Amino acid sequence: MKRFNFYYAGILFTIILLGVAGWWLTSTYLEWEKPRIALSEPVEFIGQQKTLDIRFTDGKSGLRNICASIIQDQKRHPLFSTDFPRRGTKEKSLSCEINVRDLKLRDGEAVLEIAAVDYSVLKNTEVLNLKVNIDTVPPQIFLISSSHNINPGGACLSIYKLSKEPVRTGVQVDSDFFPGYAVTIDGKTCYASFYAIPTDVRNTTRINVVMEDKGGNKSSVSVPFFIRNVKKFRADTVTLPDSFLEQKMPEFQQREPQLRGKSLVETFVYVNEQMRAENNKTIQSICLKTSPKMLWQGPFLRMKNSAPMAMFGDYRTYRYAGKAIGNSVHLGVDLASTAHASVEAANSGIILFTGYLGIYGNAVIIDHGLGLSSLYGHMDSIAVKEGQSVRLGDVIGNTGATGFAGGDHLHFSTLIGGKFVNPVEWWDPHWIKDNVAKKVNVTVP
Repeated sequence: MKRFNFYYAGILFTIILLGVAGWWLTSTYLEWEKPRIALSEPVEFIGQQKTLDIRFTDGKSGLRNICASIIQDQKRHPLFSTDFPRRGTKEKSLSCEINVRDLKLRDGEAVLEIAAVDYSVLKNTEVLNLKVNIDTVPPQIFLISSSHNINPGGACLSIYKLSKEPVRTGVQVDSDFFPGYAVTIDGKTCYASFYAIPTDVRNTTRINVVMEDKGGNKSSVSVPFFIRNVKKFRADTVTLPDSFLEQKMPEFQQREPQLRGKSLVETFVYVNEQMRAENNKTIQSICLKTSPKMLWQGPFLRMKNSAPMAMFGDYRTYRYAGKAIGNSVHLGVDLASTAHASVEAANSGIILFTGYLGIYGNAVIIDHGLGLSSLYGHMDSIAVKEGQSVRLGDVIGNTGATGFAGGDHLHFSTLIGGKFVNPVEWWDPHWIKDNVAKKVNVTVP
């Protein structure tokens, strides 16, 4: 009986062993699953140069070979071919550089072929055949606006046409990029880009309209400009009294846990330096969300019955107990009126932000389209909500002394692409007429 049991147990063990071996063989050597090929982005156009990021995977027998070619006029132009001498490579990612000139391709249709073979005995093969267009012709940029008179810290508008549909276009001012938006002028598709002028603009400042087409071809055209009003911004020394620190610093200590236990002077230094930088970075991020349409018309509204307390570009040095403890650049205009005066929307737009914003206290940001926005700071109360549409003159709240403010007033800023620009220009009907209206109302060739 025992022999009988051992006999059948041996048979059962052999069957199990053969089953496991069979499963292993079929899952590794005789499996039927094809490798997978994934591109990081769709490929429809190939310009003078193109980088393809490709990921190959095979989770069973592993990769044996991967390759790619471009086929045009029944001729194959190899891009790469890689063999894997041993089993076990389950994944491979690579960047393939395509140089159309080196491959001697012509502009027109072609096929991009990408293939992968695995280590199965069946040599399972996956092939991607993608129709692509070779386009090596650089796009052309035609400036429509010719007059670009600029002020340090001000704004400018360029109108231009393109020979192709862009994937990216706008104006580059040194290292800062300001997007261009498609607009219809004189019945034709043009592009409009508002951009900020640095406060330290010089004749060596580079201002260029730039464009990249679907094939990755890039073009750039220099924008001629004339610096109309070279001036130095005001500089002032502010002596900080204990009364100001005692009045304002607890507001920040209550809101910022890391400031609790800090001295009033330490709190001031943190708020003036780190918090100011963080707030401005947040504002820039908020203002990048903008309508592709121009939502405003005519001059911007300045708060009624108000007097300016501080101007755009004022450079302040703060002193306490006879020592300098920091400095700042004022990025707006402070307007004082009666306490809790009504704050009105400077022009039509959409509310982008409402809430507490550090040094700006209770604040509202309005998007006016095409990258242009306005900011209202130190408010006591806010009467609008994010996403709400407003018109020029609509009441959005009341003035106050929240944030980094010593008394009741409105801090008003204008921004382009999140960069602060001088609000005075936007209040001026003549500036609006010469620098915006005349450029938009043109005859387009």
